[in-house]
Amino acid sequence: MAFQLNSVVPWGRNFAEYRLMFELSDEDMKKKIAGFGDGSASFNYEATEQGYKVTSFDPIYQFSADELRGRIDEVRAVVMRQMSENMGNYIWKNIKNLDELENIRMSAMRLFLSDYEKGKLEQRYICHELPKRLPYESGSFDIGLSSHFLLMYTMLGYDFHINAMTEMLRVCKEIRVFPIVDLDANKTELISDVIKHFKSSYDVEIRQTKYEFQKGDNKLLIIRN
Repeated sequence: MAFQLNSVVPWGRNFAEYRLMFELSDEDMKKKIAGFGDGSASFNYEATEQGYKVTSFDPIYQFSADELRGRIDEVRAVVMRQMSENMGNYIWKNIKNLDELENIRMSAMRLFLSDYEKGKLEQRYICHELPKRLPYESGSFDIGLSSHFLLMYTMLGYDFHINAMTEMLRVCKEIRVFPIVDLDANKTELISDVIKHFKSSYDVEIRQTKYEFQKGDNKLLIIRN
């Protein structure tokens, strides 16, 4: 089945959030980074502006900037209403309230859109859907990142997550997945099973981060070749 625009819910995070979520040090930022499922985040744009090397992969990059801008406008009110209805599930510390959250997200997505067409020409935004094989040789990237996708969407099933992360580990020397809870911020059997699978062949670390917005989503999974 073809990936449909009406299934996209853009909700971009920014450079500062990525650094906190993934514990990205100054030395890490000097490495070649791949972002999987980056969507409408401004991480790629902001990193590029500072001279870093980031390549983002997402199936939504098949759409034009105008199509994505239209979709952002369509879902903005819906997402904010859902956030309002579930405020008790979040920690309002670094982000103080709903207005600030909306401003941060919309600012990130505007930066992404301003860079999108240029970034596609420079092959920084590449249309790709895991777990399909990436058009890169093994070890092409130093660090691979997955923000709010892998391990969260448990309904995709065990095989999907294993295959997706295996392909990430083929092209990346190390991958980092944040957070390691499901959509309701609960640790699940799927997550435990996935970690158990990779522990047999890779170095696996679970690290607590300084970033916690949804309650309980303050742990980072790191897997190294």
